[in-house]
Amino acid sequence: MSMTTKTKWIIDTAHSEIGFKVKHMMISMVTGYFDDFYATAESSNDDFIDADFSLSAKTNSVNTKNSDRDSHLKSDDFFNAEKYPELLFKSTSFDGETLVGNLTIRDITKEIKIDVDFNGLAIDPYGQTKAGFEATGTLNRKDFNLTWSALTESGNIVVSDTVILTINAQFIKSV
Repeated sequence: MSMTTKTKWIIDTAHSEIGFKVKHMMISMVTGYFDDFYATAESSNDDFIDADFSLSAKTNSVNTKNSDRDSHLKSDDFFNAEKYPELLFKSTSFDGETLVGNLTIRDITKEIKIDVDFNGLAIDPYGQTKAGFEATGTLNRKDFNLTWSALTESGNIVVSDTVILTINAQFIKSV
């Protein structure tokens, strides 16, 4: 049995976003991002089949462009950034289209599936090899103990249970 050399890739944070969308009052979407994140990939081939992906994001870096809402998200109603400073994802499989892995938010780890478009490889003007991905998935926030809820006077739910993940990631081949 021969050992396959794996190539390490490191996320290019200047050209990547880790985001999410949630329905607000069931009529509009609120978009947020994590400003502070890190990710790596290890692959034995250029199509990334069976690559290992890992990601961490600082919960204190959540940014929805509204400071009151961000403070609420950092509180114990949601992320509890003081007690749980990071959310983590570690892949278990990737077939080129579906990324499966374990997501940890707060103290709860659940398997999630993310649809991935691998946009290919390119060499930038500085000679660095880059790999680009677009990924989307959904999760139920209550599965991760993000259970805060409220109703408007008319009975509309303020925050949907369904969270849509949106990830645009560019990785740099490590030399």
